[in-house]
Amino acid sequence: MLNFTNFDISLEPFVYLVAALILGSILGIERTLAHKTAGVRTYSLVSMGSCLFILIARYVIPTVESFNYDPMRMAAGVVMGVGFLCGGVIIFKDSSLVGLTTAAGLWVAAGIGMAVGYGLLGLAVLATVSTLLVFTLFWFIEQKIISRR
Repeated sequence: MLNFTNFDISLEPFVYLVAALILGSILGIERTLAHKTAGVRTYSLVSMGSCLFILIARYVIPTVESFNYDPMRMAAGVVMGVGFLCGGVIIFKDSSLVGLTTAAGLWVAAGIGMAVGYGLLGLAVLATVSTLLVFTLFWFIEQKIISRR
């Protein structure tokens, strides 16, 4: 049973949620500028939602007496749930797959949100910057250099 009398609400979870929201938004802005179906709102929600589930696992579940807590169980659930969401983004169009990069980006956004939720802000920022490089620089390499051959 939850014990709400000793439940400490600190500033840390709020900072983590805002950080996950901002990092997800950065990825979503790039996707919106690239005219992709999943944009700022989708990436923000995936990142923030993933962070929220991890925070629930970190802060609420340990307050329940006689409960075996496995911190990775919630992460596994988030990965599976976002994987299901990403499956809906991938479609066939004119005998080719469309949406693979967007789906992979959403999956990474979930990982970024989980990293923030676990307090790994440096890792989350590095993953965000790396993902932006994939979305922009690698796209340029793919379109301008590789496709010319």
